[in-house]
Amino acid sequence: MTNQLNTATETFIQDIQQQAATVNPAWGRVFQKTFADTLQHALVPETNGRMFVLTGDIPAMWQRDSTAQLRPYLILAQHDAEIADIIESVVNRQFFNMDLDPYANAFNETANNAGHQQDQTTMNPWIWERKYELDSLCYPVQLAYLLWRNTGRTSHFDQAFMSAIQKMVTVIETEQHHADSPYRFERAEDRPEDTLIDGTGRPVADTGMSWSGFRPSDDANVYGYSIPGNLFAVESLRQLAQIYTEVLQQPEQAAHFTQLAQTIADGVQNFGVTTNQAGEAVFAYEVDGLGNALIIDDANVPDLLSLPYLGAVASDDPIYQATRKTILSPENGFYYAGKFGAGLGSPHTPKHYIWPIALAVQGLTDPNKTHKRAILDTLAATTANTDMMHESFHVDDPTQYTREWFSWANMMFCELLLDYFDLRVQR
Repeated sequence: MTNQLNTATETFIQDIQQQAATVNPAWGRVFQKTFADTLQHALVPETNGRMFVLTGDIPAMWQRDSTAQLRPYLILAQHDAEIADIIESVVNRQFFNMDLDPYANAFNETANNAGHQQDQTTMNPWIWERKYELDSLCYPVQLAYLLWRNTGRTSHFDQAFMSAIQKMVTVIETEQHHADSPYRFERAEDRPEDTLIDGTGRPVADTGMSWSGFRPSDDANVYGYSIPGNLFAVESLRQLAQIYTEVLQQPEQAAHFTQLAQTIADGVQNFGVTTNQAGEAVFAYEVDGLGNALIIDDANVPDLLSLPYLGAVASDDPIYQATRKTILSPENGFYYAGKFGAGLGSPHTPKHYIWPIALAVQGLTDPNKTHKRAILDTLAATTANTDMMHESFHVDDPTQYTREWFSWANMMFCELLLDYFDLRVQR
């Protein structure tokens, strides 16, 4: 399926290419292909005011990925109603998905029983995969909120939205006491990262934070409380409080969201901060509330590196700055450096493979334009002559990469390039 670009989008692409030509023409070549690709090939229109979004080379829609795939288009939507319509239709589909099952992370285009139907959890024909990831609830809120802030639209804050939000908040509160949760997940495969121990994961203590079974990589957590996931949830709940105050005029609901956000934030402060090898206070990646903490970072967002990008912490926060220094160093076992680049990898991909998503986030969270330019140069030079981003590539040989078509990574490159030219999504 190939969708046509409208004139405004084609003009926008040409304008960015012209700006890029004065710095590095390769940027413009990659931008032209990647920015157009999601609009042309990843969007599947429906007949009910909704739009399905293919993640790329997997025929399913991830709640997280689809937000990241659409987010850079918000810059166009500020002045282009047609693009705003597309984003709104994706938001509508995201909240349709959430209302179907707030524990699911990925969905089918129709009720076709595709995906991981043999998993030991509560599946239905709409669900591709039911790995519970806290960020799968947060990302649609982010896109709905940003659509409002960038266009003034409020029509997507409808009854379907409110129904899904009620289920979202119920899950977040339920998972503050995971021992009482109805959620179970097991997969009968050899890869241990694809299942939860005993169907529920390792034990956790109640901390005020909300438990999550899986990381944004779709790999199982080691410890049940994701610190970046919980900080993202704090930001999303505060965005919901603003929506329910200013648009929906439901102050009691807004106050509830604000209180829940504060409880989670207190939990992060009390349990989610540890020390690095230098004795500095840093955010852990995961904790269990029982004294165990993991000092790593994973290339998938939300991760610790991305916290300012998500609006979850200030970029000059001293704990964040110490955390950033730690995770962009060998102290993080998933930081790799080689002839063609250095950055974050993931246990989801082979050793010495780094992720374009993480490189883009590294640039988006760095105010230094020289640093941004170096990262854009690296990204444009490591596409293996495809002019497309991949999931990951080997630091010493970019022709060795994972995933031929990964739309999320494509759009993260675009967002960094637009940021370099001072074009940003309004918050």
